[in-house]
Amino acid sequence: MDGFVLDPRLEKDSISVMVTGLCDLRLSRDARWPWLILVPRRTGITEIFELTPLDQVLLTFETEMVAKALKEITGATKINVGALGNIVRQLHVHVIARFEGDANWPGPVWGFGQAEPYEDEKRDELTAKLREALSS
Repeated sequence: MDGFVLDPRLEKDSISVMVTGLCDLRLSRDARWPWLILVPRRTGITEIFELTPLDQVLLTFETEMVAKALKEITGATKINVGALGNIVRQLHVHVIARFEGDANWPGPVWGFGQAEPYEDEKRDELTAKLREALSS
């Protein structure tokens, strides 16, 4: 959208999978969890309630669509969804697949251990599956 700029920390810590109707869908570079981030392509927005009513509906729809696809692709025990923004103020929604026995289960993913990078092949396979699931 006009004037939209992705926060440099989100750009550094994730890669773009695809653009949905409202959001840039991104994959976290931390391979410990299948972790997606929806970033509404709107300028100057830090809170969901700052979006227009239509954009709020779109964000809810896209979050549900992404969460469902991630659960189907990964077979996750639980899908965590959150919009914190305490460090990166730009509005973004985390959609994280969790599994019993994963790193820090059942605790939160934030601030736990050191990020582990994806192997290129595994990252590419996951992004291809996501694009296919979300394009059909």
